[in-house]
Amino acid sequence: MRDAKIVPMPQRKGLPDPEATLKLVLDALDDAKAEETVAIDLAGKTTLADHMVVASGRSQRHVGAVVDQVLEALSKAGLASNLRVDGKEYCDWVVLDQGDIILHVFRPEVRAFYNLEKMWGSDRPAERN
Repeated sequence: MRDAKIVPMPQRKGLPDPEATLKLVLDALDDAKAEETVAIDLAGKTTLADHMVVASGRSQRHVGAVVDQVLEALSKAGLASNLRVDGKEYCDWVVLDQGDIILHVFRPEVRAFYNLEKMWGSDRPAERN
C-alpha cells in the first residue's frame, strides 16, 4: 500500500465548489447564532466529504432552528437535492450530509461526550512529525 499511486480527483464540471458550499454553510450557522463552530478539512483523511463542520446549539429548540436555517440556505442555493438529515426528531445531535459537507449540530453536553473534533481534527499517526 505504501507504493500506491495517488491519482488526482477529476474536475467537477457542473457541480458546486466545495469551498463555496462550506462558506454558505458557515454563513448560515453564523446567522443562526450557532456556537463554537469548527470546520475540519477532510481532504486526505476520508472520501466521505471534503469538509466536516461541527457546531452547537444552546438547546434542542436551538439545534433544530440552526439546522432549519442551514437547510433553507442550501435550498435557496439549489444544493438541497441530495441532502440527508438524521436526528431532527430529537435535536440532541443532528447530522446533515450534503455530499461535500457533513454538518453536525449538537447540544453542548452531547458534543462534549462524542468529541468529534478530536477524532477527525487531529493528524493521523502516520502524518505526525
